[in-house]
Amino acid sequence: MTRVLLTAFEPYDRWTENSSWLALIELTQWYDGQADLTTRRYPVDLTQMSVQLKKDLQDDYDIAIHLGQAPGATLIKLEAIGLNVRSDGTPLLKDAPAAYQSALPLPRCRDALVEAGIPCEVSHHAGTYLCNAALYLSQHYSHSFAMKTQSVFVHLPLSPAQAARDVDRLPSMSTPMVSAALAMIIKEMSGQ
Repeated sequence: MTRVLLTAFEPYDRWTENSSWLALIELTQWYDGQADLTTRRYPVDLTQMSVQLKKDLQDDYDIAIHLGQAPGATLIKLEAIGLNVRSDGTPLLKDAPAAYQSALPLPRCRDALVEAGIPCEVSHHAGTYLCNAALYLSQHYSHSFAMKTQSVFVHLPLSPAQAARDVDRLPSMSTPMVSAALAMIIKEMSGQ
C-alpha cells in the first residue's frame, strides 16, 4: 500500500480559510482509494513549517503531496521544481543544491485531470514563498536522509466561497472538483 503524506496550510493574511485545507478535509470525508493517507495542516511560518515537515518526513512516506492555495489561479498547478531561495532572494539552506525537480509523473497526472475535465497544468516554478519552501525542503530532507519519499507541490485555486467574499472577485474552483482531482493525482502517482 502506498503511504502518502498530504499537507495543507492554515489561513493567512486576508484569507479566513485556505482552499488547500478545505480540499484536504473534503477529500478525507469520502476517499476510498488504496493509498494510506496521513494529513497535516502546516502553519504559514517558514521556521515552524520547516520543523514540522522535517519531523513528519521521518516516517519515510512513499509520496509527499503538499497543497497550497494560489489566489488568482484559474487551474490546478502541479509544481515540478523547488528552488533554494526565499522571497528576499537569500537561500533557504546554505551549502545546499540550487533546486530539486520532482521525479513524480506530473505530465501523466495533468493529462488524467484534463481528460476528466479538470483544468490543470505542470508548472516549473512554485514561487519564492512558503509553497516553494515546502517543495524544496521536502525534497532536500528526503535526499539528505536517504528516504524514499518523492514530493510534489500542488497549487489550488480559491474555493467559490472565498472568491465570492473577496472584493477582487478572483477565479475559483469548486472544492468537490479539487478533492476529486487530488484523488486522481494520488492514484496516478501511486501507480494504482
